[in-house]
Amino acid sequence: MAIIISIANQKGGVGKTTTAVNLATAFAAIGKRVLLIDLDPQSNATTGLGMYSKELNTSYDLLIRKKTLSEVITRTKIPGLSLVPANLNLAGAEIELVQVNEREKILHCALNPYREIFDYVIIDSPPSMGILSLNALVAADGVLIPLQCEYYALEGLSYLLGSISRIKAVYNSQLKLFGIILTMFDKRNTLCLSVMNDVKIHMPDFVFDTIIPRNIKISEAPSYGKPVLIHDVKSVGACAYMLLAREFLTKERSGIWNKN
Repeated sequence: MAIIISIANQKGGVGKTTTAVNLATAFAAIGKRVLLIDLDPQSNATTGLGMYSKELNTSYDLLIRKKTLSEVITRTKIPGLSLVPANLNLAGAEIELVQVNEREKILHCALNPYREIFDYVIIDSPPSMGILSLNALVAADGVLIPLQCEYYALEGLSYLLGSISRIKAVYNSQLKLFGIILTMFDKRNTLCLSVMNDVKIHMPDFVFDTIIPRNIKISEAPSYGKPVLIHDVKSVGACAYMLLAREFLTKERSGIWNKN
């Protein structure tokens, strides 16, 4: 059964899509069967894999129930990694689904029959807590939170954790916090060090040891339509995401999330 991971943060620019694309690629590189679902109307996860959705079925078609999951999945150039692409039409889903009964469960119901096909399903959510993000969290087994090492990102963390807690209480009692990933880290910056220490003090059991550094190769890879692991596999950023994937697998095998 696939483990469904929602990559979530209500603040933009924290490395959410970058983490979704590169963690999915890292899992595929290890030999896992991976599905990446782009649930953000900006469709950066789609273009970050060199895919363009003008002629493809998308997550919009899935959510408004025109297509099944098998009809919206497309193969990427990366062996083992499939994608449900997105485009700007997805922004309309927020409005179109307002009057739909149990609209928060659409993605959950669409994924369930296909869970045995994949090892991991990673959902890239938009930077807001609307119907799209709600669908991602209701469908997910757990949440990964990329946290940029700056003050405003830390300030919004408690709000995000509150939203996750409410969704768990009302919609998805099995939802777990898989962990917090520190991103865009610069060890020369004292604020980065301060934010890192604060998060580790307040949530020591949930912060991944692997830290994603601020790295030019990570930043430039999307402009080539490639994950950083394909763009420059030897870069510091690529190595960090491979370490993150391995740390996730280690935590999964340990059963640590069954205790949450």
